[in-house]
Amino acid sequence: MSGAGESYRWRLEDADGKPLPSDHTVPFPTQADAEAWFAESWEDLAGAGVAQVSLLRESEVVYGPMSLSAG
Repeated sequence: MSGAGESYRWRLEDADGKPLPSDHTVPFPTQADAEAWFAESWEDLAGAGVAQVSLLRESEVVYGPMSLSAG
């Protein structure tokens, strides 16, 4: 059973790559669920001062950091 017990979460970071404290770092059961939430939420995160995000599976970085700036 691949993926059993794994969880995905977004690490929200400032422009220097330092993690930001956040209530938005809830775990997601699949990478697709995490990405769907991010697709709906990235503009709000950027507006709240988040500069970049990284997707983590447990404690391992799947990808990132990914900038939220429109530029």
